[in-house]
Amino acid sequence: MVSLLPLQLCGATAHMRGKKLVGPVDYTLEGTGLTMVIGPNGAGKTTFLRLMHGLQRVSGGELRWAVSAIQARQKQAFVFQTPIMMRRKVLDSLAFPLLLRGMGKAEARSKARQCARRFGLKDLLDSWAPMLSGGEKQRLSLARALIIEPEVLFLDEPCANLDGSATREIEGILQRAKLAGTRIVMASHDMGQARRLADEVIFFHKGRVHENARAGVFFSAPVTREARAFINGEIVE
Repeated sequence: MVSLLPLQLCGATAHMRGKKLVGPVDYTLEGTGLTMVIGPNGAGKTTFLRLMHGLQRVSGGELRWAVSAIQARQKQAFVFQTPIMMRRKVLDSLAFPLLLRGMGKAEARSKARQCARRFGLKDLLDSWAPMLSGGEKQRLSLARALIIEPEVLFLDEPCANLDGSATREIEGILQRAKLAGTRIVMASHDMGQARRLADEVIFFHKGRVHENARAGVFFSAPVTREARAFINGEIVE
C-alpha cells in the first residue's frame, strides 16, 4: 500500500475574509507517533489542523501529500472538539463511513458491531447518537473515525469538554490507535495530556510554527521565550 506520507507544507497560508489566519507554514508530517499541537487561544491551531486535513482551503504556498488529493481524503479522518452526531442510532452511525466507501450494508454493520465492542459502545448500538453523554459521543466520534482504518487522524481538542474518566478512556483509545500504526496529529490545551501522549510537539503562535521538537526535548528545554512562558502557565501574547 502506498503511504499518504510525507505531507509537506511549503509556505502554506490560510485566509478568511481577507484576514490571514495561518502561515506561512513550512512543516513536514512524516514517520510514526503522535504530534501534539499546542499554543495560546487564537494561535491558529484549529485552522492549522483543518488546513492539513483539507477542510480549510490553502490560500497560498503549497500543501502536498505523497499521493493524490482524492487518495489522501480516503485514508484520513478528523475528530472535532464538539462531537458531530448524526440523527441515527449508534450502529448506523458507525456503519455510515463504510457504506460511503462502497461496503455492503451487512458487512458494514458486522464491522460496526466489532468496532463497538472495542470502543465500549456494544450496549449502546440501539441508542440514538444525539442522546448519548458527552464522553459517549466522543468515543463514538473516535470509533467512527477509526473504523475506516485511517493512516492519519486529526483531532481538535477532543477532551476539552470531558471529565477525567472520559478523558482517560479517550487517551487509551488514542494510545492503542498509535500502536496500531495510525499517525495522529492532535491539538490540546492540556499540558498534562500533551506530556502524556506526545512524541512530537508543535508550538503554534500567531499563526505560525513557532517551535517544533521531539516531546522530551521540547518540555525539558524549550528554545523560545514564548514556549517557556506557555509551559509555565504564563500569559503569552
